[in-house]
Amino acid sequence: MDKRLPPLNALRTFESAARHLSFTKAADELAVTQAAVSYQIRQLEEHIGRELFRRLTRKLELTPAGIELQAAVEDAFDRIRATMHKLTDAAEDKVLSVTTLPTFASHWLVPRLGHFQLRRPDLAVRLDSSVGLGDLNHQFDVAIRSGLGQWPGMVAERLVEYRLTPVISPILAERMGGIRHPSDLARLPLLDYNHIEDIRYWHQWFAMADVAVDGMRSGPQYDMQAITGQAAVMGQGVALVCPAFFAADIASGRLLVPFPDLVLVTDRSYWLVCSQRRVDEPKIKAFRDWILSEVSACEGQCGALGGMLNVALAGPRVANNS
Repeated sequence: MDKRLPPLNALRTFESAARHLSFTKAADELAVTQAAVSYQIRQLEEHIGRELFRRLTRKLELTPAGIELQAAVEDAFDRIRATMHKLTDAAEDKVLSVTTLPTFASHWLVPRLGHFQLRRPDLAVRLDSSVGLGDLNHQFDVAIRSGLGQWPGMVAERLVEYRLTPVISPILAERMGGIRHPSDLARLPLLDYNHIEDIRYWHQWFAMADVAVDGMRSGPQYDMQAITGQAAVMGQGVALVCPAFFAADIASGRLLVPFPDLVLVTDRSYWLVCSQRRVDEPKIKAFRDWILSEVSACEGQCGALGGMLNVALAGPRVANNS
């Protein structure tokens, strides 16, 4: 066993692989190949003289030596990071990097960011719109994601529930001779942006509406809710969306909410997510306090849980599938 300190790059690679329990995810995070990650881990194991991972079928596990080294490396990196903040002008502390889902960014967050900038003019917001959680220890400060709120090593705080209801172009509705019963929607192309989840939620919505559907007419599939809603505006089919993301389209008459009393509360929510290690950083706490106050203000204005996510539906009767 070599008692000299191993290369810093090998330790950084190990920290990422141990955190993700995946060489593939570590490679993506570090912008290297999976082979390069495997090589660095092998070099580190040879340097120490012990295996750090158990390579099982389709998954990795840390060995006792790996668990011990992970704790030491994380502690060392945290100490280095804290010291660097003290020794520099902490320029990065003047930037708040937020990664959020594209539709949430364009239809909810961006219109309100001016309020945060007025509250904290000393912080510049850098916004990323993507689906992956990203690295909340180094790459981003906070994330807004939808899901069940379970991300290992992360602190997740619920913002609003993930509620869905169908929307349709009035032109398409007129072409169908009007939409009078939920079963009428089953005859239309059903637009979606996440095929497996959307089909599941369509089944749940029709079940909630007491409609037996043998088959569904699948329409075009898109990669985000904003585009799906726009496709509905263009009359390509009926979309199952969070209605207030399209409040302007609904208010202008470009979209109709045919059954405002049938809103599906799914098993998911929108969450504010940050690393457990960084939850007490001042800029993260400032953003958390602000966005929770925005959500609370929306709830008060709209009189319904979920705030602006329900503003297009004034006081709906909400059916819960949970």
